[in-house]
Amino acid sequence: MSTTLEKTIGEWVASDYRTAAVFKKHNIDFCCNGNRSVEEACRPINTDAVQVKLEILQVIESAANKENATNDYKSWPLDLLADYIEKKHHRYVSTQIPVLENYLDKLCKVHGEKHPELFEIRTLFAGGAGELTMHMKKEELMLFPFIRKMVQAKEQKSGAVAASFGTVQNPIRMMMHEHDAEGERYRKIRELADSYTPPADACNTYRVTYALLNEFEEDLHLHIHLENNILFPKSIEMETAMTA
Repeated sequence: MSTTLEKTIGEWVASDYRTAAVFKKHNIDFCCNGNRSVEEACRPINTDAVQVKLEILQVIESAANKENATNDYKSWPLDLLADYIEKKHHRYVSTQIPVLENYLDKLCKVHGEKHPELFEIRTLFAGGAGELTMHMKKEELMLFPFIRKMVQAKEQKSGAVAASFGTVQNPIRMMMHEHDAEGERYRKIRELADSYTPPADACNTYRVTYALLNEFEEDLHLHIHLENNILFPKSIEMETAMTA
């Protein structure tokens, strides 16, 4: 385990999700690239790592005496966390995809001539919608059921659980690769949408669409964080302990 100030970005956010606001402020990716240290993340963007760490500690300290409304996901049993991700984040993605596709179609028809970037945003979103749908199905049908079986086997002390894919690290590796692809896709969408800032001639539909895209990306970041930085490493740890 890393000492306090040597934590990776993922460890910081896993221990207290409120610190994500600091990384977001400095344009530091905490979900797909959470295995970097603060120094490693700050170096290529010429940001003062000491200042970032001070801000992290300030966020933690300022909230220490307040009621903690943020769920302590790191303490949850793995089967509960898998259920939560599936019921909250997977359902959110499935529900919002057709809503956003409809809005983006309308924007392209009405504003596409003056704002051709909307066509590229729509294409990127549509590609991500298809990939995310397949990605979630693989988790729901293959990875999450195996994690639940491991938890049950551990509770019943019945030994290691066999899987057709060998080790849990194999599907996790695939899921993380797909997370990286989605992270890159939404970086492009955010750039094309000027960080979801509607243009001066934007109508209400335009503003709502950008607000929904921003919300969708933020939900995706938390979704990926819960898997990359908590569910996946803890699942690997459990399997390793059970097969030792």
